[in-house]
Amino acid sequence: MKTSIAVNGACGRMGKRILQLAHEDKSLRIVAALDSGSHPDFGRDAGELAGFGKLGVNVTTSLPAHPAVDAVIDFSMPEGTMVALKACVERRVPIVVATTGFTVEQRQEIEAAAHHTAVLLAPNMSLVVNVLFKLVRDAAKLLKDQGFDAEIIERHHRFKKDAPSGTASHFAKVIQEVWGEDFAIQHGREGLIGERPAKEIGMHAIRAGDNVGEHTIVFSTLGETMELVHKGHTRDAYVHGALAAAKFLAGKPAGRYSMEDVLGL
Repeated sequence: MKTSIAVNGACGRMGKRILQLAHEDKSLRIVAALDSGSHPDFGRDAGELAGFGKLGVNVTTSLPAHPAVDAVIDFSMPEGTMVALKACVERRVPIVVATTGFTVEQRQEIEAAAHHTAVLLAPNMSLVVNVLFKLVRDAAKLLKDQGFDAEIIERHHRFKKDAPSGTASHFAKVIQEVWGEDFAIQHGREGLIGERPAKEIGMHAIRAGDNVGEHTIVFSTLGETMELVHKGHTRDAYVHGALAAAKFLAGKPAGRYSMEDVLGL
């Protein structure tokens, strides 16, 4: 049986790619495409918008009453997420939140929504990145109190608006949770700052060209270094992860889920 999905943020770059790959997936059915009413492409046929021909589903601002939606994939902006979240709570529709950049209050509202419907929130939808989260946690546990430094380097395209990336921040949080809250997260360095403090997690952001995303986690001590690296070649990696998450979440009871659940980690 096919999983019926709605795409929130359908007019955006990621939204269009979700529509394209979901259309190619024989186990999925696109039943709704959502975006802001002020978007220039609002009201268009979602299939024509995504470039694969007429789908019979127009871009609207709200979930349709019929047909039923098994899961919403949200790849929008924080404001758009909150609108879709409210509808999902009211209708008890599972939602995959792939958007980032939320305020503390918005994150709290997303977490609270899990009391009413199935919610999957992840800092990165890539299946490989989520495997790497676990590998970094395992490495941090094995190297704890062994005199290692931890540094995180992330690279993204010139158009990215935030730094560091949400993914890089999550890697730092993973290490900090294992090594202790007294390990301070340091964003870049400049000037005569003296020797590197022992209890510090370094963060460095590179913005150049059209890089879709790279993250390098460095564990280093006197005499040896280990690097754990993920390189995104296309944004399809994030789309495939979001589609897998939607299939997983469909039919699940209310609760807070993660990509670790999708991967069975």
